[in-house]
Amino acid sequence: MKNLIATALVLLAPLSVGSAQAQSLKGSPASIENQYRAAHAYGYTFVKSSRSVRGMVDTGRLVRVNTDSHLVLHDVSFPYVVPGASIFLDRLSAQYHRACGEKLTVTSLLRPVNRQPANSARKSVHPAGMAIDLRIPRERKCHSWLEKTLLALEKDRVIDVTRERRPPHYHVAVFVERYETRLAGMSRSMQAGERGQGYIVRRGDTLSGIAARTGVRVAQLRATNGLRSNLIKVGQKLQLPDTNLLANDAGGAERLASNEMMYRVNRGDTLWDIAIRYGTSVQHLRQTNGRINDFLKIGQVLKISKG
Repeated sequence: MKNLIATALVLLAPLSVGSAQAQSLKGSPASIENQYRAAHAYGYTFVKSSRSVRGMVDTGRLVRVNTDSHLVLHDVSFPYVVPGASIFLDRLSAQYHRACGEKLTVTSLLRPVNRQPANSARKSVHPAGMAIDLRIPRERKCHSWLEKTLLALEKDRVIDVTRERRPPHYHVAVFVERYETRLAGMSRSMQAGERGQGYIVRRGDTLSGIAARTGVRVAQLRATNGLRSNLIKVGQKLQLPDTNLLANDAGGAERLASNEMMYRVNRGDTLWDIAIRYGTSVQHLRQTNGRINDFLKIGQVLKISKG
């Protein structure tokens, strides 16, 4: 149990936003205010109505959350969150599934202002897409693991968590900017360690998941290891492609100097994807490129340097 919680703390990064949060599940007006201020500090849009959702998704400000092997959505009307919250949920659900052997259940994500329930807080961050409601597990071991993990993450200030009574659930507000920056740094460390010894496939791994964690592409993994499909087996050792050889690949990066390159944006790219792929951070990409926003255009050229 302790090892699993420690893993969660390694994968999810702390954020210092506003005043220190009390380590309890009771919540408070101060915690709601802290979440609200963070949403505004990040420049998030508070979606006013369901008609506004499609435009937010089309511009990449919100991403869809889908049921998968680790996660189930129960009666979720608007299955969308900001990209950083989606990453958080993907990692937490995978850890929960490994610890408990069951899927993590989400009961609410984005809620437009005009769809908020009568008992919701006036400054709720559900309309901003940075809040996730989780069902409280029935199994004692799962309940214990999730509650301890959430409290540990709140202590590191990566989230603000409250146990709500009506209906019973955990309300989790995700603070994402320091999380993304820290995650990019951990990805660099992982790449350095794993490239020296290859990657050993673990239970639950997928080729796409390994590619995302190590900053390479599925096609590159397949080519390096002579794979004819995306099927991999537990215990299989994969060789990771040398990132020094990826600067001029089909991804569109052109090397300018030993620590600088230009990248041409492809369909589906996000700042987070690019940051992870080239071992930098979203914050550094924004600073290097004149504080660009998250809405990338196909063909747009970004300068990438380590940072």
